[in-house]
Amino acid sequence: MTSQELQALIAAGLDCQHLELSGDGRHWQATIVSSAFEGLRLIQRHQRVYATLGQRMHTDEVHALSMKTLTPAEWASQKA
Repeated sequence: MTSQELQALIAAGLDCQHLELSGDGRHWQATIVSSAFEGLRLIQRHQRVYATLGQRMHTDEVHALSMKTLTPAEWASQKA
């Protein structure tokens, strides 16, 4: 899977205000900023992202995904 394909999958499933992705085709790192994360615990945020990937996590198309999941307010405060 390419970074463009993975980014498109995540963006299709979540309304992202910001999405950064890097990796080597098997191991990925993502920073995802979405208002959909408002009021969710970290594990729930990650579950939302995994849900957008569906079976791709189980079939090893995406072997590993390390995530930083933030709300727009959290993202703004980190950038300040």
